[in-house]
Amino acid sequence: MNSNLRFAAIDIGSNAIRLLFSRIIENELKPHFLIKESLIRMPLRLGKDSFNAGEISEANCKKFLNTMIGFKNLMDAYNPMNYRACATAAMRNAKNGKDLARIVELKAGIKIDIINGAEEAAMILTKNINQHLKKEKSYLHIDVGGGSTELTSIVNGQTKNSKSFSIGSVRLLEGKVSKKSWNDMKEWIKSNTNSVTGIKAIGSGGNINKIASMLGKKKGEHVPYNSIKILLKKIEAKDFHQRITTFGLRPDRADVIIPASKIYLNCMKWSKSQKILVPQSGLADGIIEQLYYTYKSVSKS
Repeated sequence: MNSNLRFAAIDIGSNAIRLLFSRIIENELKPHFLIKESLIRMPLRLGKDSFNAGEISEANCKKFLNTMIGFKNLMDAYNPMNYRACATAAMRNAKNGKDLARIVELKAGIKIDIINGAEEAAMILTKNINQHLKKEKSYLHIDVGGGSTELTSIVNGQTKNSKSFSIGSVRLLEGKVSKKSWNDMKEWIKSNTNSVTGIKAIGSGGNINKIASMLGKKKGEHVPYNSIKILLKKIEAKDFHQRITTFGLRPDRADVIIPASKIYLNCMKWSKSQKILVPQSGLADGIIEQLYYTYKSVSKS
């Protein structure tokens, strides 16, 4: 049994940036076990710049670089076997996203991969989520980020279709989601779920994780559609300050949780899902799993 397999993952999202340190515990008789040793989250909303101005501002570029330098120092102290940094919608859409990634690699020593929606969805759907799925059941995986929503239809344990939509919590908050985008998402969901009976929703993303915990749900439990709808009304009835003081929401969660909830509810309604499974796993977890499987494949060769 090897308990010294340490990896690091950086998830550069539209609403926040996360650095996850994880240790993999191997067991010859059972599947490996992932321990999240530390998670550092920086509430740097790159999506606000990207979706409104088309590029990340000079001020936020500096903050981002400083964040990456700090993350590099922490990784040097943690000394992982490997790491990967992945950027999603905000940097994908920003005109200066690639330039910023090059500056970070040069000055902070961190290589950033700007990934597309399909790769993002595939990494999230790793062992952390697949272990909750039953092979004879069908699911709609809904991953809501700040800048995009990745949808994946899973039938009899097999991924059938996957598509990324430019609908995210920050993008919606900034009024940058078109009616056409909503219609396209609705049509895609209906065409991929209408012929499937008893489809279940499975959700990932910081907002659905928070919604589940606010409703007293544990990791891997289901959250009913109506419970989310009732909670959303309670949150909407409070102003921004009250959401923070009454519900204990972070300032950068107190505003985006409302548009995020509406995305989940719409996806559930259009797929006729009465409840959503919440494994509380995201992109950073998927990156760790990918790093571990890469390590295993190299060590066997």
